[in-house]
Order: sequence, then structure tokens, then C-alpha cells
Amino acid sequence: MKITKIEAIPFSIPYRKPLRFASGEVLAAEHVLVRVHTDDGLVGTAEAPPRPFTYGETQASIIAVIDGIFAPQIVGSSPLERESIHTRLNRTVANPTAKSAIDMAMWDLIGQSVGLPVTELLGGHGNRMRVSHMVGFAEPSEMVAEAGRVRELYGITTFKVKVGRRPIDLDVAACRALREALGDGIELYIDGNRGWSAADSARALRAMADLDLQFAEELCPADDVLGRRWLVAQSSIPMFADESVTRPGEVTRELLDGAATGISIKTARTGFTYSQRVLFQCEGLGVDVVMGNQIDGQIGSLCSLAFGAAFELTSRRAGELSNFLDMTDDLLTEPLQIRHGSLRVREAPGLGIDIDEDKLTHYRQDN
Repeated sequence: MKITKIEAIPFSIPYRKPLRFASGEVLAAEHVLVRVHTDDGLVGTAEAPPRPFTYGETQASIIAVIDGIFAPQIVGSSPLERESIHTRLNRTVANPTAKSAIDMAMWDLIGQSVGLPVTELLGGHGNRMRVSHMVGFAEPSEMVAEAGRVRELYGITTFKVKVGRRPIDLDVAACRALREALGDGIELYIDGNRGWSAADSARALRAMADLDLQFAEELCPADDVLGRRWLVAQSSIPMFADESVTRPGEVTRELLDGAATGISIKTARTGFTYSQRVLFQCEGLGVDVVMGNQIDGQIGSLCSLAFGAAFELTSRRAGELSNFLDMTDDLLTEPLQIRHGSLRVREAPGLGIDIDEDKLTHYRQDN
């Protein structure tokens, strides 16, 4: 089996409402569908979500690097040559979501070629994950209404609350309103997207000390080295790193520096191959993890689910797998269905991705 072609197809699907958080705002899923074709007719599929405010990638840059640099380095290789392929890809610095989409599409190909789901190839721990839902910036009453609706419709009881870059008292009020309205039966954690200083983070955590937060994620910038260490040292809850841990080496730095006590794993930025390395590193050090979300559509969420369900450690916490609920549409012929607060892995070979070609024609931007 040899790779014959790689497609990078831009598409845009609107969100029902703007998704707002400390590092940016997203109005539409302007993503890139990545397809890796082989000489025996198999096609591996994944999704690259550009996040210029986090990694510097744009839809145009992902397409350019895949078409102009990565595809010529990969065509003619076998998808089984993952290490050799990654060596070639890594000669080009950065571009994490472009590399990760290619990696996941290759795993999809391998699963299809041997007739097994990717989850079984990776580890086969389980076949489902509990789902966590992200609640973005809004007035506290709106955030409570959204969380209540999601709990009622989908049975979700874990919520990630976006905070930072707005008055601290408003964020505290929102978290307090969520706890009071939804009760002790839900899990809450907060994500600052680097929007606070260490001092502001400490103040906010003190004000929320009675809300039983599970953990806090990326409250202040990664280059605030001393501030992050100080915050972790005096925090009563775990502090998870996200945007600051885009590579295994950064995971090492954050953990050994005392700047984090947990890690968010996102397949959109480390694929399956490097997500494994991050996971095993955390497992060896006794560090907790959560499966994060890169504001993925259903394709990206399916990839996160396939990885998260494959391992015991990633299955412990609810995974961030529901951002696609805010999209007006998607590309899968068989949409994901959240039932009783969880998602089930597709039993089909590979990732079980089947693209609705009519929808792709409608939403693609290169026609």
C-alpha cells in the first residue's frame, strides 16, 4: 500500500452563535479536510482546525504547507512508515495541526487495511467516553441556560467554563451560578486560555474555592515562568497545561518546571502518534490528563474519541467532545450522537469516517 495523493480541502460551516473565549472568537468552522489516498483505493480522512491565535496556523497556511511541502515528501511512501514520515515532516517547524491531520489519516488507512478500528490498534481499552461540554463567554444567566439545556438533551454532567480577559467578578459569578443552578451532581472546571496574570488567577481561585472545581487549565501565559510556578505551588486544585504543551518536549518542560500538574491532550495538534508519546510520558510520571478539544467538528471529535477510549488513563475523565453541537451542520453521513452523557466509538475499520459528498461540495471553499 503506497500513498498516491494528499488532498487538503478548505471548508466553512457557520456556528449557531459566536464561540468566545479569552484568546479569540470563532464564528465559523473554517477547517481543512485532509484525505490521504493510496494505490489500492483506500482513503484516510482527518480534519485540521486552524487556530491562528494559538498556533499561528490559518486555513491557507495549512493547505499551502500540505500541498507545497508535506505531500511531495510523503507520496510514494507506505502509511506504515510513520516514523520515517514524521522525520520528514518535522524538518519543517511548527504547523502542528497540518502534521496531525496527516498522521491521523494514516492511522485511518492502517485500520481500514487490516479491518480494525483505530481504537483497537491504539490500545483497545474501551469503546466509549463520557463527554464534557465547553461553556463560552456570555452573561451568567445565558451560560446557565446553555449548560442546563445540554444536560437535559444529552445527559452531559461535566462542563468546562471559559474564563479570563473580562472582569474576574463576572467569571466568578458565572461559575457560582452554574454550581448553584445545576447542583453538586455536575463536574466543573475552568479554562483561562492564558487570559489572566498569575496574581489574577490566584484571586479568582480564592473566590471560587467553595465551588469544588475539578481543575483549572492554562490560566496564565506559558512565558510567565515564575508566575506559573508560584500559582501551582499555592493552588489547592490541579493546574492543567494546554496551549503550552504542543510537543512532548514542552510537556517535559512544564511538568519538571512545576508549571503544571496535569496535561490536556489534543489529537488535533499531536495526532495519534505524538499523543501516545505525551500520554505515556504522563502515565510514567503519574500525571493526570484530559482529552481536550480544538473546537473540532464531528470529524475531529471522532478522532479525539478514538484515541481517548483506547487508554485507561484518558478514559478516566470526561473528554471534550461536544463542540460540534454549536455548528449548524457537519460533513459526516452519519452524525455523532451523544446519549446519556457519552459517545461511543465507531465499530467500522479505521476511524469510521464517511463524508457526505454533497455537503462537502456545498461547504468547500475551493470550488
